[in-house]
Parts: sequence; C-alpha cells; structure tokens
Amino acid sequence: MSSDQSPRRGLGARRKQRIDDLAASSGTTVAEAGAIDDSEGVGLIASAWRRLRRNPIFLLGLAITIAFVVLAIVAPWIAPHDPADNPLIDKVSPQSNPIPGPEAGYPLGADSSGRDFLSRLIVGSRQTLIVGVAATLGGLSGGLVLGTLAGAFGGVVDAVIMRIVDVMLSIPSLLLAFSIAAIAARPSQWTVIIAIATVQVPIFARLLRGSMLAQRSKDHVLAARALGVKRSAIVLRHMLPNSLGPVIVQATLVLATAIIDAAALSYLGLGLPDDRVPEWGQMLGTSETYFQDHPHLAFYPALCIIVVALGFTLMGESLREALDPKSRR
Repeated sequence: MSSDQSPRRGLGARRKQRIDDLAASSGTTVAEAGAIDDSEGVGLIASAWRRLRRNPIFLLGLAITIAFVVLAIVAPWIAPHDPADNPLIDKVSPQSNPIPGPEAGYPLGADSSGRDFLSRLIVGSRQTLIVGVAATLGGLSGGLVLGTLAGAFGGVVDAVIMRIVDVMLSIPSLLLAFSIAAIAARPSQWTVIIAIATVQVPIFARLLRGSMLAQRSKDHVLAARALGVKRSAIVLRHMLPNSLGPVIVQATLVLATAIIDAAALSYLGLGLPDDRVPEWGQMLGTSETYFQDHPHLAFYPALCIIVVALGFTLMGESLREALDPKSRR
C-alpha cells in the first residue's frame, strides 16, 4: 500500500464518523434516514382539498355560495308573501307616500306597486342564479367546442378560430353583451343568457386551447400516437379530460362575472320585461326613480349582487391557487 493512500483512508473514516455522530445526535440512524416512507400517495384533488379546507378565504366563499344556492332553491317556500301580489297598494300615494315603509309583516316595506320588498329580494335570487348558471354553461359549452378544435387540429383550424376569439376579446365584454341583447326584437331572460354566454365563449376557448396544446407533447399522448390510436380517441380520452381542470376553475370565476353582467343588462332594461318576476338587476333599474328619497330600494339588491359575486370569486381564486402548482402556498 502506498504512503499517499493512508491519509485518504483516514480522512474518509473521519468523515464517516462525523456523519454518524450527526445522525446519532438527531435521534435518527443513517439507515433510517435513507428509508422510504411506504404511505400511500395523494392525488391532485385530494392534495388540493387538504389545502382548501384549511383556507379561510375558500371556506368563506364556499359558505356564501352554498347559502345563495340554497336560498335560490327554497325561495318560493320561505318568502313571506307572493312577490307578484300587492297587498300594500292601498298605502301607495304618488305624492305623499310613493314607497310604503316597514311595518308588521313587511320588515323592508314595499315597492312602488305595493309588493313586499323582502319577498321580492328572496325570490329574485332564483332568477339571478338561473341566468348566471345558464349563461356560464352556455359559454362553457361553446368554449369547449372551439378550444377542442383549435387545440386538437392546430394549423389553419387553430389560426382561424383564434383570430375570431381575438376579435371577440378585443371588444369590452359588457359592450358586446349589450349589443347582442339589443339585437333581439323583444327583451327576455333568454336574450340576457345568450348575450352573456356569447361573451364568455372566447375566454373558455382560449384557456382550453392552451391546455390542449400543452397536452399534445405529454408522454401518454405520444405513446398513444405510437400505438396507432385514432386522433379522435386521443383527443377525447387523453387530451380533453386532462385539460378540463383550469377550465372548471375558470367557470367559478366566470359565474361571478355572469351574475354582474346579467344584473347590468337587466338594469338597462334588456332583461325580463315582466316585473312580476323579480330579479336583482331589474329591481336596481326600477329603484332609480326613487333613489334620492328611498335609497334602500337600490342598496339591498346591490348588496346581494356584491356578496354573491364575492363568494364565487373567493372560491374560484382559492381553487385556482390550490390546483396550480406555480401558485400553491
């Protein structure tokens, strides 16, 4: 053995001894430190839920959303009075008392037609939910079709669809929705739904197209192509299901925007013309005449819209942070 190998061997022994001493001081042996935990892995959804259930912002948004949905479902049964009846019409005087104030059985008073204001607020939640959900589902459906075609085929198909999407995105959303709703010969609830859904289509299409393009280079997609799987099967079974996560999260955020846009169109008189069926945006529009002397007619519907939109926004932002690896906390 050469003389220069002995110092090296001694140096290696001293390093090993220091590592053993450090592991012993921490209460863990070297063998235990290198052991692999045999516990089961956690999927993306389960991991996201673990973070979400400890997130107070998500829990607040979820509580607001659940309360709003439950209220909209049971509204006709818990409303104190029929929102179309006008039991206080005898107390309405255009000169002296245009808006009856609160009294027994009518805690928020009545509107200019003598109808119970609280009942109209409660029942109006159902119409607001219907318009918001229907418009979001319509925009999601259209965006799924365009985004899937653009992301699956690419080339000319992708270029044409994306140029159409760019044109739609270049126009302010509320202005585009107003223009579409104004084309209808007669305002209705469906014109509002169609207008808002059309505005939401390019948002979902661009998002899904980006997710689809990212999936095209994944290993499981390349393996399916190498095995000779048909393009339609690759798109529908491998690419599309793995691209829907960001789209579903975006749908919760779009739902808040859809509720606000629906209220804006109804406020401008492009919604349901029959005021016997209450809706929060419609109630805002009818309160404009009496806003100076009776601001509560606008305050309560506006507060309901703000709180519900805030609930969906908080829930959607929390979902996006929990599911996006780049923004996890």
